[in-house]
Amino acid sequence: MKQKHVQIRIEQCLALAKASNCPRRKFGALLLDPQRNVVLMDGYNGGLAEIRSQVRALNVKWDVVDLEAADVLRGCREGLLHPIDPDALAPSPQGRAASEDFIDGGLTECGVGTVAWATVVAYDEQAVAAPRHLEDFFDTRRFPGARGLRRTPKANLEWALLADGVAPERVYPLLETDAGLRRAFSVLNRIKPQIVWWRSGEQAVRLLETDRVVMTSAYNGRVYDAVESRGQPFGILWDRQVWNINFLAIPKGTERRNTALRFIRFATGTAPLAEQSRHIPYGPVRRSSLERVPESVRPHLPTAQANRERAFRLDHRWWAEHYERIERRFEQWLQRPVRVPRELPH
Repeated sequence: MKQKHVQIRIEQCLALAKASNCPRRKFGALLLDPQRNVVLMDGYNGGLAEIRSQVRALNVKWDVVDLEAADVLRGCREGLLHPIDPDALAPSPQGRAASEDFIDGGLTECGVGTVAWATVVAYDEQAVAAPRHLEDFFDTRRFPGARGLRRTPKANLEWALLADGVAPERVYPLLETDAGLRRAFSVLNRIKPQIVWWRSGEQAVRLLETDRVVMTSAYNGRVYDAVESRGQPFGILWDRQVWNINFLAIPKGTERRNTALRFIRFATGTAPLAEQSRHIPYGPVRRSSLERVPESVRPHLPTAQANRERAFRLDHRWWAEHYERIERRFEQWLQRPVRVPRELPH
């Protein structure tokens, strides 16, 4: 049988009872072979470019895709994804309908939420003093050393304005203006000579492990894994964590739409979502799943009360509308040289 690609987080793979060959602690995509009931690894770092290419070429290879919220909205709007009826999803064990069991924002027209995760500041406790506020990430005088950032405007521009004193409710209105964008890029210019860019969650942690940076933006689950599994001396700054949700979606044109929907129904059920948190501390987006998360894991979730007090929730609807324009501006900014201050290494 010809294999089809299924794009999901590896935590989802770990939740599948019979997917015994799932590799652990890798981010990316998976291949599903229903006849053999196995899940295999494939690479994927997000975005819509590959999905758009497959759909337009009428050569869809993937059955299910793991997407960030803004990409789900954009993909649905472009007709790249199939709508998913919430009534087709599994109810909670108590019989509560999925539409009532998922947290706010956990369901969209074309996507079913899986986990709430956060972009946080991770730092090497042996290389730099512990930062207390987001502003410290942009202060290379008091906290010297290179910084890691994901190569995207998302979260970076929000952090820049927040660190510059902008109130959270003013961030997106300000980013819609040219003056607001200039202000955000001006803050990023302070550390631009010291930035090492990353594209995957694995790369972010690797920058710390290889001493290329002393602080980096990173996914909270990746940092937790490095500490718990490999004993790395890394800390997490939860101040202004950027909170987001990932979704499973079905590309338009897959030959196995019904199989994909059955898979999503299972993978986003109460038990599988709760099981994910045992392997990586991302918060399940079903209320019935949260009740099953072990007490020892809950303090490490982005949704834990202490961690979300000063959280900033990414506005995926705003990014779905403005991403292409701002991404072009971001790429232009990347190409511009910045004067390196004398006190920084050349």
